[in-house]
Amino acid sequence: MRSDEVKCGVERAAHRALLQSLGLTRKDFSKPFIGIANSYTSVVPGHIHLQRLGEAVKEGILAAGGTPFEFNTIAVCDGIAMGHEGMRYSLPSRELIADSVEVMMQAHRLDGMVMISNCDKVTPGMLMAASRIDVPAISVTGGAMKSGVLNGRKVGVDQVFEATGQAFAGKISDEELAKLEEVACPGCGSCNGLFTANTMACLTEALGMSLPYCATSLAVSAAKQRIAKESGSKIVELVRNGVKPSTIMTKEAFMNAVVVDTALGGSSNTVLHLSAIAKEAGISLPIMTFDDISRKVPHLASMVPSGPHDMEELDNAGGIPAIMKELKKFLHIDALTVTEKTVWENIKDAQVVDAEVIRPLTNPVHKEGGIAILKGNLAPKGAVVKAVAVSPKMLKHTGPAKVYDSEHEAEAAMKRLEVKAGDVVVIRYEGPKGGPGMPEMLIPTATISGMGLSESVALITDGRFSGATRGGCIGHVAPEAAEGGPIAVIQNGDSITIDVPNRIINVDLSEQELKNRLSKWKPRPPKITKGYLARYQPTPAE
Repeated sequence: MRSDEVKCGVERAAHRALLQSLGLTRKDFSKPFIGIANSYTSVVPGHIHLQRLGEAVKEGILAAGGTPFEFNTIAVCDGIAMGHEGMRYSLPSRELIADSVEVMMQAHRLDGMVMISNCDKVTPGMLMAASRIDVPAISVTGGAMKSGVLNGRKVGVDQVFEATGQAFAGKISDEELAKLEEVACPGCGSCNGLFTANTMACLTEALGMSLPYCATSLAVSAAKQRIAKESGSKIVELVRNGVKPSTIMTKEAFMNAVVVDTALGGSSNTVLHLSAIAKEAGISLPIMTFDDISRKVPHLASMVPSGPHDMEELDNAGGIPAIMKELKKFLHIDALTVTEKTVWENIKDAQVVDAEVIRPLTNPVHKEGGIAILKGNLAPKGAVVKAVAVSPKMLKHTGPAKVYDSEHEAEAAMKRLEVKAGDVVVIRYEGPKGGPGMPEMLIPTATISGMGLSESVALITDGRFSGATRGGCIGHVAPEAAEGGPIAVIQNGDSITIDVPNRIINVDLSEQELKNRLSKWKPRPPKITKGYLARYQPTPAE
């Protein structure tokens, strides 16, 4: 075992002395050393309960004959970070999380790990670390919160963001907004719909890296506690049997994850996260993979925010095993999972309990899946849209550009009611380098929805969108403005055409005019020159 490097031999006497100061006994040295990478924090609703899951994991490890060691990573709540400078730190936190897990596991030579995560960047960050260090690992995602209820109507945080736009437009009172705030998030867990956190939990299960039903069991459920305990026991078996992430997170497993993603209509952020995890695993996952699979795999579950069903209903309908069984003809069912069984062995007894929540292939929500990759002279390297969240009225749209060089400029314009029906809002210099940090744009998109413009206004950005976003919103435009991409030279009034069915995003400019504008473009000075985010800024050489 790897841990022999810190506990065996005369030359490791000092190491054993330090470990015994923790309360370890001589018997504990003969057992596998298991790391528990926990992301508990009392500031993030999706993570405040993870201490309890950590205890359940420890119980499972001890019962199976392992020695547990718990450590923590950071975690960012995207909802709390949304709409201000804090959001620039959200996506970069993924790399810090991956690095911190790698450091702890490698420095202490732990034999295996259980990853306890929940929110948007934490789950992919931990999976990146698992791919990188390739020691036996299993994921326990923390689960969704229950939906809130207001006047007999199911509500969540996405309605609160959209209510901001309604308030700007004078459609609701301050008192109505306050009532919604109080009930929208009734307890711990990730937000109630298929936003990025829950999408990544579902894809972790589809990858084979968490136990069946882990993704959809609610944060407050006894089922989640049992899964955590079972995961603690299972990691000891995985260590003893030498089952590593590299044998689970294969090319076929990533294809399975993309299939499930498109069938669920999950967050567009999965393009970023699955690609990053695959890269750590040494697997190529080109952006067009998502589009190719989405054209073949139908959308089977109409989930919040673009549909009526929440995570509790998905769980009650049969969870990820049930939807994977429905999708079996698109899946690599022989892929290995952390159960040490194949995908098929895990799902063969699953049942769809509610065919309104998990539709059959013969009666899908949409004939195509959730993600579409658009290309054109505005986005030569591609742009991403959550196609199933777009109104049929906005699948094809042409309108004049309203250009803003930051999210905050766009928000201010919306508050002044400058954005009108038919417009194409362009928010640039918010990409990975230009942001820096590629912040999410939920407040502008929610404001558009709240103002009643989601079926008449499109929004494009080199930043990205929250999983709670719905409507004609195209993100990840590449190359980004900070790198001199075409989005940098769009001007107010330029006509922009978006055609989701045909995967086109163009600005109505001649090739020569676009070339002339780009020749005059000059890089902007960095917004941030010190601290963590400064490393994401372009250098003069770039």
